[in-house]
Amino acid sequence: MTPLQSLKVKIFADGANLDVIRTLYANPLIKGFTTNPTLMNKAGIADYEAFGRAVLAAVPDRPVSLEVFADDFGAMIAQAQTISSWGRNANVKIPVSNTGGEFTGPVIKVLADAGVVINVTAVMTIEQVEAIAACLNPRVPAIVSVFAGRVADTGRDPVPQMIGCRDVLEHLPNAELLWASPRELLNIFQADEIGCHIITVTNDVLAKLSLVGKNLDEYSLETVKMFHRDATASGFSIRAVSAA
Repeated sequence: MTPLQSLKVKIFADGANLDVIRTLYANPLIKGFTTNPTLMNKAGIADYEAFGRAVLAAVPDRPVSLEVFADDFGAMIAQAQTISSWGRNANVKIPVSNTGGEFTGPVIKVLADAGVVINVTAVMTIEQVEAIAACLNPRVPAIVSVFAGRVADTGRDPVPQMIGCRDVLEHLPNAELLWASPRELLNIFQADEIGCHIITVTNDVLAKLSLVGKNLDEYSLETVKMFHRDATASGFSIRAVSAA
């Protein structure tokens, strides 16, 4: 198993809690941060701009991806330009399509050609990555977020899909492939093994980092003790069956 410190894939923390973000900023393993309107809504964020600016200020030397929420292409471009102006480390998330299923290629091209660092999100197929790649500016950094976890939720193995997406982006030296929506810690090592550039990791998965490389015999015994402790604490009993 590759030690965490030797991983080539960059770990970005995914969330919308400013205190947690500040804490994770002290962890050198965390190379960037991402969030989205759904996470912010769940966290009770009321002022989108205030929160975005606060995160950018809290982690000034690491990229932060903030997402547009407009559905019209013109409004998407305007929101993206505004978000980009909030800080030099702002990356702007653009959905791969609007809610009508229209590919946002025109938005991606306008922003990329204007030098805006974009993060194309909600991507799930190699064909989508091919269409995105055709719109990127090879001189401008960009991220393509493929939701490998959601692909896995459909019963498909996401690894071959991610390898294909990586290959599509190989001719774009400033484009990075991001493994989004991981479901388990193993996904970090899978992403690293196939040459994925970035993986977003939520707090529940980050909390398991201390388990990396753990002795499995020890882990087995800890699990046995946990079951015994919880059974005892619950007061469970089993009435013995008398011999016939």
